Amino acid sequence: MPELPEVEALTGFLTDQLVGREIVRVLPLAVSVLKTYDPAPAALEGRTVTAVTRHGKFLDIDADGLHLVTHLARAGWLRWKDPLPDGTPRPGKGPLALRVALETGEGFDLTEAGTQKRLAVYVTEAPREIPGIARLGPDPLAPDFDEERFAGLLAGERRQIKGALRDQSLIAGIGNAYSDEILHAARMSPFKLTSSLTKEEIHGLHRALRETLTEAVERSRGVAAGRLKAEKKSGLRVHGRTGEPCPVCGDTIREVSFADSSLQYCPTCQTGGKPLADRRLSRLLK
Repeated sequence: MPELPEVEALTGFLTDQLVGREIVRVLPLAVSVLKTYDPAPAALEGRTVTAVTRHGKFLDIDADGLHLVTHLARAGWLRWKDPLPDGTPRPGKGPLALRVALETGEGFDLTEAGTQKRLAVYVTEAPREIPGIARLGPDPLAPDFDEERFAGLLAGERRQIKGALRDQSLIAGIGNAYSDEILHAARMSPFKLTSSLTKEEIHGLHRALRETLTEAVERSRGVAAGRLKAEKKSGLRVHGRTGEPCPVCGDTIREVSFADSSLQYCPTCQTGGKPLADRRLSRLLK
């Protein structure tokens, strides 16, 4: 799933590619992708892109006051085409969900792999009224997201820190991968309860959060859309690296599996050397 650093990089990439150019066609190709019906996608045609911004993991393309907003979800992606293929693609064939064409012959496709169709596209004059955007917590890279504000957000929480970091209504933009990376950098168990955090632990976690996301944004800055997935994977230290040595201490990176996701961590760096119980495996052994 694209998270804050990748969506930030896409924002920069599309700013360079789209701003000042006219949209000549918006073609939805998957029934599931559109979450709004009025205005219709065709209302974007003939408008000029004036800005590209980000709200958490949402990408917002402003065309003369009408916005094309997308959330790429778990398996969605944006693929830039220079030029776009000739002809009109057939709906329902393959991963293609929506195509946007520019006057220059360039454009982009929104695609989604797999059978769970969660990629979402909105056409609206008021992006902040989209439910997913309206409920977003503060952006963790905003200048005012200091340690005091972070501590205040966690003060009312009584749950595992991994889940708190991923909660978009608490903090916008952090997903499964970067929550693993932040907790590894902070040397903190993903199962640690927010209510048990000391002032020193909150200080270390806030520092790890800001540094991890800032470094990921800097690595992704200027990278073309087609290379962002590879860039993300290459920069991860623990997430997706089960069985590999921890780059800090050399211990084997472990995994805890859930119904539709998993987390990775280093026992030596994060849990005092003790492996966490893999709950899916535990159920199978009963």
